[in-house]
Amino acid sequence: MTETREVAVLGGGCFWCTDAVFENLNGVLAVAPGYAGGHTSNPTYRDVCGGRTGHAECTRIEFDPSKISYHDLLAIFFSTHDPTTLNRQGNDSGTQYRSVVFYTGDSQREQAESLIRELNQTGEFASPIVTEVKPLDHFYQAEAYHHHYYSQNPLQPYCQIVIHPKLGKLKKRFQEILKA
Repeated sequence: MTETREVAVLGGGCFWCTDAVFENLNGVLAVAPGYAGGHTSNPTYRDVCGGRTGHAECTRIEFDPSKISYHDLLAIFFSTHDPTTLNRQGNDSGTQYRSVVFYTGDSQREQAESLIRELNQTGEFASPIVTEVKPLDHFYQAEAYHHHYYSQNPLQPYCQIVIHPKLGKLKKRFQEILKA
């Protein structure tokens, strides 16, 4: 039996955080940090951090929709970062840290827009969601040292202060869909 693969590309601030969150989910087959949404071809981390390429740090997630739905990925995405701050996540600021859903088809766009409306209507967050919903034009994979950053550097201060609490929140709220 062959597994079905779909792709989601989400930007919720630093890609070290989003990678760490999504690689822990049952049904997620692969994650890759990278850059999307900009106007420069083949950007580097240094280029993107300079804020002049228009790219957002994001994560490309390959998943099996028979094991985890796109809607579940979105729900986790919105619950593990602050989608109400424009171009900022914690101390990271700039357009490269914006909250953004890069959709690969109309169904993904519709699901993202619908969930944003729902979360705004229910008052899930104290402020309105500012997450962009944009078509995926191109995804550029980040340099190798960014891949699996948290699992390779769990004692690094940024990982302890920023990523570790996000993983705690994930485990508390989404225990049933975590990998064993």
